[in-house]
Amino acid sequence: MLKSFKLPQLSIGLLLLSGSIFANEKQDFKSTIEPFLVNYCLDCHDSDVSKGDVELHELEDVTVKNADMWIRVWEQVALKAMPPREKEKAPKPSLMKRLEVSNWITAQLEETMKDHGGFSSHHRPAKGNHIDHDLLFGELPKNLEPTSSPARIWRIHPQEHLTRLNELINKSPEYSADSPGKRSHGDAIPYDKYGDYKIYYSLDRIVGHIGGYVAYETAVQSFPSVLTTVTDHGLKNYPFLYSVNGSEAAQISSLAKNIIHYMAFGPEALPHQFVDSMKGVDKKHLDPTLRGLPQSLFYKKEMTRPITPVYELLKDSNVTDLEIKNAVTYLYKALTFKSPSKQELSNYITIVKDTIKELGYKDGAVLGLTSIFLDRDALFRAELAEYGKPDKYGRVMLQGEELALTINSSLRYLTPDQPLNDALKAGKLKTKEDVKKQVSRILEDDSIKKPKVLKFFKEYFDYEHAAEICKDEKALASAGGSNADSAGIKKHSSAVLSMIRGTDRLIELILEEDKDVLKELLTTNRQVISPTSDWRYFSKFDVEKEDVIKRELEIKAYNEAYAKDKKKKKKKKWKALSPPKAFLDSLNLPGKKVNTKPYKGTETKTLTTLPKNERMGILTQPSWLIAHSDAMDNHAILRGKWVRERLLGDSIPDVPITVDAMLPVEDTPLRHRMRVTREEECWRCHQKMDPLGLPFEMFNHIGRVVEMDHGKKADTSGEIIYSGEAGLDGPVKNAIDLIQKLSESKRVEQVFIRHAFRYWIGRNETLNDAPVLQKAHQDYQKSGGSMKALILSLLTSDAFLYRKVDPKQI
Repeated sequence: MLKSFKLPQLSIGLLLLSGSIFANEKQDFKSTIEPFLVNYCLDCHDSDVSKGDVELHELEDVTVKNADMWIRVWEQVALKAMPPREKEKAPKPSLMKRLEVSNWITAQLEETMKDHGGFSSHHRPAKGNHIDHDLLFGELPKNLEPTSSPARIWRIHPQEHLTRLNELINKSPEYSADSPGKRSHGDAIPYDKYGDYKIYYSLDRIVGHIGGYVAYETAVQSFPSVLTTVTDHGLKNYPFLYSVNGSEAAQISSLAKNIIHYMAFGPEALPHQFVDSMKGVDKKHLDPTLRGLPQSLFYKKEMTRPITPVYELLKDSNVTDLEIKNAVTYLYKALTFKSPSKQELSNYITIVKDTIKELGYKDGAVLGLTSIFLDRDALFRAELAEYGKPDKYGRVMLQGEELALTINSSLRYLTPDQPLNDALKAGKLKTKEDVKKQVSRILEDDSIKKPKVLKFFKEYFDYEHAAEICKDEKALASAGGSNADSAGIKKHSSAVLSMIRGTDRLIELILEEDKDVLKELLTTNRQVISPTSDWRYFSKFDVEKEDVIKRELEIKAYNEAYAKDKKKKKKKKWKALSPPKAFLDSLNLPGKKVNTKPYKGTETKTLTTLPKNERMGILTQPSWLIAHSDAMDNHAILRGKWVRERLLGDSIPDVPITVDAMLPVEDTPLRHRMRVTREEECWRCHQKMDPLGLPFEMFNHIGRVVEMDHGKKADTSGEIIYSGEAGLDGPVKNAIDLIQKLSESKRVEQVFIRHAFRYWIGRNETLNDAPVLQKAHQDYQKSGGSMKALILSLLTSDAFLYRKVDPKQI
């Protein structure tokens, strides 16, 4: 039951133009756009020349019919692709003029397309670089209005939603300084061995089961996230990207019934399923036909789930008004992180009473309490700034619970802690200085888990996508990956998940040090690995290629023969292939042992180093390299695009739907197959990606170092062009050379600040955000590259704290 509320229907154009120096009604096609086209575009795009089959001489105001053309013009103008960079003597518009034209086009597209499918492309994170970097980090225009963000409402992140639900049914261990990497209370829900995020019921209470491990996994009750999230590469923490549809609401309602039932009665099991140990189980209850069913599980007698007012309400049929009130209040606080108002409390109590009267105490209470799971504030977080006096720019600083929840959700998935609540109640959460004290306190306290920080790096580097790349079996085998399901040899999917956990932990270790964070992430040769199981992805492929393939072919052949004739053959136990001596010698062993946050128990890996001429930072981790590959091979274009956008702050226009963006299918080096991208119409964009991605050909598509490519020495050369920073452009020998140069760039550091801004502010930057960005960069530099200092700067900025609502838009 979604709460009725009034959501500001802010036009998307308002986000760009609100408070902007360009916001004036005199701008129109005749005065602003037509002169621009005449001065800078028609030389190449009139009826006589029509370069690229594009004619602009008859282009007029934005309409539904010409919207596609205007989108192309917008991207070309914003990204300085039109007029072409190569025409050095041709007149070129100033950066401010480009921004003026870009803003006019996107505002017109939004208005024109609002009843025809809409236009919001310019608000997507991938389009954030369309505002020129030099405008944001150069000299600021005079009379620039202070920034703010629009009043808005966020659908909470799926991880936060799962965490809230998990808190109702499971207890997590408290943080221990002795085991900083071990999963504890406040961490994000980790993925299981299949790469899924799930909540499991009674996992810590199960003492035994009937049948094998597959039967056990089938029998354990669990549920995944039902809230959707975008699955493509890039940042995802943008409120306008999400809502809750009817299907999700129905799934949440169904989950809520199961959760409430479990909170009250525990796992659905017969009395004989609760034991002190499996030794005491009567043999008559070990029926093999039960495997895979809930009746096949055996639980400790001791209750480990949280005992809450929901349990007290449903423990017997003598329901009291106080028990209903306590249960409603508890659930409301747990799911919304807020206390219910008198009206909200009264409404939900009435619902529960009515359903109990209709269905009886058990079914009625469960159904009545379910409605709280669909409360607006259980699924959304409001930043509507409805209270407070606007300043002369129409901005209102967030106040009260809105401000407390905004601070809390920027770092954590749990309910606000007591000091933050105390500050709110004492009236000590009203100024920037108040906010600074609370944010600093949370950042400095290691026992307060801050999963939103690691989530930023997961989305920034995109290495978690490695779990979604389904490798072709033959391609995997020829690359030296794990594809045998045999004793001692980890399957590729499990290996990838393990390496993602290793990358997570490496990032966390660097964040703990909190010095030169970006540079360290880009250049460290430290690795968090298991030398005996992860070595296949971290070692040089050429060293043990023949041994690996030979062993796996033997295993595969034997298993196939065994499957055909089980009666005559006894299955052989294969030993894991040992790491090559050359690889072990390259490690700094013995290394420091670190925990890597498994779902249950403790998984330990080794913090070690690899030669700097082979591995340098996150971009040479197999997890990142696999995430930016495809099923069969490397993906130099995708890797180059990442470098162009995330490190150089540039962007690539969308591929026109008329372009068949496919490489030839042939058994030749990737560089040779990419010759088609050098055709004139393709190279205009590919020249900004391909030379940045091809240096990573020193690795194969599962991230192993290679020296040979189709029988010849691998060509790993590349080039940095159009970087925007003097002295940075030029050829590079390989990925290590490329990364080293980029890691020393001031521009790269500033682009990183821009991405952090987008993640924590939840929108793309505008010109009015330039002072916030510049201060954040200064704070980062002054602190010696501290991520804590950067986050503190962003979370105390006007962009984070102030909201603006246009009354005309409500």
